[in-house]
Amino acid sequence: MNQVKKTPIEKIIAPVSRFIHLEYTSGIILLISVILAIIWANSSFGESYHHLWEIDFSIAFGKHALSKPLHIWINDGLMALFFFVIGLELKREFMEGELSSLKKAAMPMGAALGGMLFPALIYTLLNLNTPTAHGWGIPMATDIAFALALLSMAGNVPTSVKVFLSALAVADDLGAVMVIAFFYTDHVNFAALGIAGIFLLALIIGNKMGVRNSTFYLLIGICVWIGFLLSGVHATIAGVLVAFTIPAMTRIDENVYSNNLRKLSYEFEKEIPSNSTLTTPEQHRTIQHVKTLSLAAETPLQKIEHALHPWVAFIIMPLFALANSGILIGSDFFSSIINPVTLGVTSGLIIGKFTGILLFTWIMVKTGIGVLPDQANWKHIMGIALLAGVGFTMSLFISGLAFKDPVFVQQGKYGILIASVLAGLGGYLFLRRVGKG
Repeated sequence: MNQVKKTPIEKIIAPVSRFIHLEYTSGIILLISVILAIIWANSSFGESYHHLWEIDFSIAFGKHALSKPLHIWINDGLMALFFFVIGLELKREFMEGELSSLKKAAMPMGAALGGMLFPALIYTLLNLNTPTAHGWGIPMATDIAFALALLSMAGNVPTSVKVFLSALAVADDLGAVMVIAFFYTDHVNFAALGIAGIFLLALIIGNKMGVRNSTFYLLIGICVWIGFLLSGVHATIAGVLVAFTIPAMTRIDENVYSNNLRKLSYEFEKEIPSNSTLTTPEQHRTIQHVKTLSLAAETPLQKIEHALHPWVAFIIMPLFALANSGILIGSDFFSSIINPVTLGVTSGLIIGKFTGILLFTWIMVKTGIGVLPDQANWKHIMGIALLAGVGFTMSLFISGLAFKDPVFVQQGKYGILIASVLAGLGGYLFLRRVGKG
């Protein structure tokens, strides 16, 4: 079969394209952003690092203006897109993925629950009756990009183990979203929230009426986001809620699509000119029919998720990491990490995650509620439990919500960094040794 001819520019960018599509690439880019932020913040240009994220950026409509520092636009604005993609993944998993039935969802959701309760408990015990007790949500979340990247680099691990970690991380994200919504909202402007609810209702009605135009969901979704931003409920929650309104059904049956595609292919083949590099008018019409047919066979949810994923993985998450990872590492670093916040976050992510996931998985297997993934053994589950202690992106995000005092935020970041390095390295080395068991 003849291959599609590549242009010179396509040949040049092909290696870059292959690198981008590797499973662990987004994790590598994220790691580079973290390292760059730490180097920048601790260099002679450190003042410019902190100044950059405090620059005001405004969007004005006549006399009305929305003005926020750059880091707020990243954390509340761009990260809403990150949560929007999480919402799309959650909806897809609930419909047809690893969370689509009680039997499928039991193991990863049970493991995720254990991996959230134990870290929160350990942190709370270490920060009981202190001003920092509110930070219990920081060690609860797993960074799916870093964890999956490390698992992919670990080598010969059963595919079912990767699926289990993905499902666990998605369930973990759902828990983190609920924690943010219910426990990290200081005040609520019900008027603004009500307006956001009206726009959200418009999206739900549009879905029910068969509206599939992405622009409709984009424009109304922005209105929902603004309503949440002004309401006091964290605006990233809007991203998840809007995602659940995106249509996830095709307009054409798979068999009908396949049969029509064969007919159109036959019609196209009949019109192939003998000596021409151009398509005939009939062929051009056939191509347009194929495009229309393919759009009907594609769900808006999958189309939007596929389109946004590279932007989230290679721009939004690295930019968030760059803006939030600039922790100062001075000569007093080792003495400065001896505090309840850092110890609570570190032990919560490493000990709490490991204990909670392993214990809840063991209970579900022993009670018959769930079974281990195919070709997986308890050593694989131990490796997954270690990797789940990499709580970078979501943990950083929650630390910014949990504390107003920058000292406590910095202490939380110390714990996140230490735990993520230890858990990530430990899980990687352990799974690399275990392999397929």
